Amino acid sequence: MTQTLAPYLPSIYAALRIVSGLLFAQHGAQKLFGLLGGTGPVELASIMGVAGVVELVGGLSIAAGLFTSAWAFLASGQMAVAYFMAHAGQGPWPVQNGGELAALYAFLFLYIAARGTGRWGLRP
Repeated sequence: MTQTLAPYLPSIYAALRIVSGLLFAQHGAQKLFGLLGGTGPVELASIMGVAGVVELVGGLSIAAGLFTSAWAFLASGQMAVAYFMAHAGQGPWPVQNGGELAALYAFLFLYIAARGTGRWGLRP
């Protein structure tokens, strides 16, 4: 399977970056504007406001491939903090404490930060 997909790896990585960035941006839209079933808007000068800005602006930047590594590293850290602030105290395992998405985003964005923009990006 690896040999079959190898020629498509740059495109598959670009799709991963774009889709994960757009999905992450939706969380920011929920927080900042109350869109997509969100409870917002939240105060910008609050933890949730800053999280919303990182999610919306960072997610769109990651999807577009603009300052990808910097935004992905910031998003990864935010998701690690979110996991420990909101989920870790509710049980030892992410599947028990509802933190699977935060943990997955933390490691996904760490990978994207290390790998960079790749194909189909707007590199500055």
